[in-house]
Amino acid sequence: MNEELIHSLLIATALVFIIEGIMPFLNPTMFKRTLLQTVSMSDRQVRLIGLLSMFAGLIFLYWIN
Repeated sequence: MNEELIHSLLIATALVFIIEGIMPFLNPTMFKRTLLQTVSMSDRQVRLIGLLSMFAGLIFLYWIN
């Protein structure tokens, strides 16, 4: 693989960690409550949220490129 591609993938991974860490850092109580609500959801609901999140990400990538 191209070094530039690997570098971009590592940057993207680092950004995911940073973004994922914002919510528990800023508001740990709400983060815990959200996780508890997610556990009570059906598999179908969780999959739908994941699918919508992926589509939103694809649309955002398309928009910025």
